[in-house]
Order: sequence, then C-alpha cells, then structure tokens
Amino acid sequence: MGFRLPGIKKVLFAANQASSKAADAPKGYLAVYVGEKMKRFMIPVSYLNQPSFQDLLSQAEEEFGYEHFMGGLTIPCSEDVFQHITACLNGQ
Repeated sequence: MGFRLPGIKKVLFAANQASSKAADAPKGYLAVYVGEKMKRFMIPVSYLNQPSFQDLLSQAEEEFGYEHFMGGLTIPCSEDVFQHITACLNGQ
C-alpha cells in the first residue's frame, strides 16, 4: 500500500491557505466540515497520512476540488461515518 504524496501535498497547500482564513484553528490541526449541516471538526494534520482518511480526501477532491470557501476542507460523508473513522484513528 503506497502513499499518495502528490494528493497530500495539494491538501496541505489548500489547508495552509484555509488556515490563514480560519485563525482559530490550533497549530497542528485542520478544520473540516462534515455532513448535511456542515458541522465543523478539528482534526490533527497527522490524519492526512492515514489510508482511511486519504479515502475521504479523495472523495472530497472528486466532489469539491481543493477550493473551500468555508476556510476548511469539506468532507462528503455523514457525521456518523466521519466520527467512526476518526475514532478508529484515535485508537491507533
């Protein structure tokens, strides 16, 4: 299983640009918006290296591209799915 570094670089670039708009994001974290109500979650940037999170990022790229008007990444899944994935990542 290989890492998709070019995709991660694009996400990090977009995240850095978004972080300048979302000044309340703590260092080392990234704002993401999830679900129908676009609930905001703060995730550690270390999640970007995890295969399960990379799958979400690929879906986000397909659906929204890398321009995020809200100052964070928009993840196209339900809050329940997102919370399940992040809970599994926290357990590692």
